[in-house]
Amino acid sequence: MIASMETGRPPQLAIVGRQNVGKSTLFNRITASRRSIVGNYPGMTRDRIRMPAKWKGRPFELTDTGGMIFRPKGGMSVLVGEQVLAAIESADHVIFVVDGRSELTPTDREMAGLLHRSGRTVSLAVNKCDAPSLDSLSAGFSELGFGSVFGISAEHGRGIHRLLNDATKGFPARGAGDEAEVRPIRVAILGRPNVGKSTLLNKVTGREFAIVSTMPGTTRDAVDAVVHHRGRAFVFVDTAGIRRKGKTREMAEKLSVVMAQRHLRMADVALLLVDPQEGVTAQDTHIAGYAHEAGKACIVVANKWDLDEQGPAAFRRHVRRKLKMLKYAPVAFVSALTGERVGSLLPLIKKAFGASRRRIPTAELNRFLAEVDMERVTVPGRRKPKLSYVTQVGVAPPTFLFFSSRKGPFHFGLERYLINQLRARFSFEGTPIVVRSRARRRH
Repeated sequence: MIASMETGRPPQLAIVGRQNVGKSTLFNRITASRRSIVGNYPGMTRDRIRMPAKWKGRPFELTDTGGMIFRPKGGMSVLVGEQVLAAIESADHVIFVVDGRSELTPTDREMAGLLHRSGRTVSLAVNKCDAPSLDSLSAGFSELGFGSVFGISAEHGRGIHRLLNDATKGFPARGAGDEAEVRPIRVAILGRPNVGKSTLLNKVTGREFAIVSTMPGTTRDAVDAVVHHRGRAFVFVDTAGIRRKGKTREMAEKLSVVMAQRHLRMADVALLLVDPQEGVTAQDTHIAGYAHEAGKACIVVANKWDLDEQGPAAFRRHVRRKLKMLKYAPVAFVSALTGERVGSLLPLIKKAFGASRRRIPTAELNRFLAEVDMERVTVPGRRKPKLSYVTQVGVAPPTFLFFSSRKGPFHFGLERYLINQLRARFSFEGTPIVVRSRARRRH
């Protein structure tokens, strides 16, 4: 039996190799995504990047790893190596990638020895064989001792089908009649560098998926981890710390910020981590604006709370004053380092997710409209419109269309009043609300 199946997880397929041999390009090719950052210099990937994939009806989970360095001099290379070893340990099958256009290196040989000692089944992928005439390059790597050797081009897709046939041949196929699972809730962990995002990911999952270091900017790519709670799956995405544009100099870091914003757009719920000791900074406000503009359900997470001396009520008032655009977001107080109250986040996430997708029947909305006290709101400088009808036209975020006696968008005071009334009546905690207007037709 596939080892991972005993735990209820899909089979695990890991991609390993030294730096700059094309591991992330192969990962993106197999998953049909641009999930891993790809660059033309070594060390782009640091953490383990995971995504579900399928080949010929056989589902599995694919892991991309950083480039392995043996006998590192310390620092980040040691942490990357630990992630590679963890990926091999949890894998059911390993794809070992080498560069077909270069000679065998000492690192390739040491990696082969490590894989032989691990006892894992291995497919050797000789990358950069971009044309049939280059397939002969793979013969030179047979001395590594792996029976399955495939000349491939991750960039152009050559030979990938043969590689996957071999790598997944022991994986069980999912029948066409299997019931589809409920889609997991995707949660993006946001925040400026070194605020505790990777520590929170590791604590909430109970596993060391992300590299944790006191060096700001350790995470470059986004790191996925799945958590199951009371019958619901959550996919947590630890994103790179978002800096101001002027402070983002390195190419890899700029790509990381772009990817973080992309994963925010793909998320259902955003966790915005702030440090109570430093208070809400201008950069926190900048990131909060990203989440609000993306229309995402959001929770403000006061991390490192075990080190702070002020009370929750005082800090909550501080958050409300500084992050006015996130008035709807609950504030949670946790310690990612010790795990204190981290478990309280899952019910909050589920509640915010549910609120962002709540639909209110039109009849109930129009009963609400009939009861709204329009005398309580003033529209300076112009006549107040009359509202005759309202209906919900979207979710995530909940979006409501009001039919009005006037053309054009509502005055922001009226829009804010209607949003507050909708929130008070229907309890949309944790999600933004969008209000639109349309002039009713005259007959």
